[in-house]
Amino acid sequence: MAGVTAAPEGAATQGSRWGSLGPVGLVLAGCVSVQFGAAVAVTLMPRAGAVGVVTLRLVFAALVLLVVCRPKLRGHSRADWGTVVAFGIAMGGMNMLFYQAASRIPLGPAVTLEVLGPLALSVLTSRRLVNAIWAGLALCGVFLLGGGGFHAGLDLVGAAFAISAGGCWAAYIVFSARTGRRFPQADGLALAMVVAAVLCLPLGIAEAGSRLVVPSTVGLGAAVAVLSSVLPYTLELLALRRLPASTFAVMMSLEPAIAALAGFLILNQALSVVAALAIALVIAASIGAVRTQVGRGRAKVTVAEAGAEAG
Repeated sequence: MAGVTAAPEGAATQGSRWGSLGPVGLVLAGCVSVQFGAAVAVTLMPRAGAVGVVTLRLVFAALVLLVVCRPKLRGHSRADWGTVVAFGIAMGGMNMLFYQAASRIPLGPAVTLEVLGPLALSVLTSRRLVNAIWAGLALCGVFLLGGGGFHAGLDLVGAAFAISAGGCWAAYIVFSARTGRRFPQADGLALAMVVAAVLCLPLGIAEAGSRLVVPSTVGLGAAVAVLSSVLPYTLELLALRRLPASTFAVMMSLEPAIAALAGFLILNQALSVVAALAIALVIAASIGAVRTQVGRGRAKVTVAEAGAEAG
């Protein structure tokens, strides 16, 4: 998350393991908020369309973040602005493509396919042979999803949108880190959200038109913005101050399961046994890739410490 520094690996939270239950609970609450917000967004799509819902979410989220963060506009270089614009484009593309997917396929598989983007980024940046196992496990999950794991089959267009959203999610991660290094606090996030909202606003107006200003639609759009953007970003910001990055990443890997639960409870999107197994495989692959990255980082620290002692 832009502007947020995670606790170092292995750092104790408040001096005990029990202290970690606080930030862990915050992250879980954020994940639940995001996915149940997405489920509410799906119910809003018949009124405003997928693009209209995305527009409402980003506009309201941008307004809230601007008021809360009050980012400074002066004192930034051209490279700083280029980074935050790229971050905003990735954010807008990720949301736009995911909502297109969610309008065509159930929420659980949509998030599962979207997770492939960050998973691929983790595997490629690690360059370790063991990650081929995690990649293969994820592909097995995707194969099951595409092989009739759902009662009516998986819509290929919706699946393509979800995978494309995953690609934007990977870009979002890269530019989020760069933005966080260039902007203080959550200023970069607020500015990137404005960029995403400005880019999506003309598309939302073209698709939904006057339906965007219907009071009930505006109210639900504001609720989606709070559930899917403002609340989870705030909870993650608080959690990452005390939670190791690896623990945070593992917990985020559970989002497909939470999405499937939200889809079942709110949208009556039941999963077959095969579909549940497919989601479990992708989750396992994501967690495995994260743990591999953590092990690699710890090994580097050990080697560096040994070299320092020898010196």
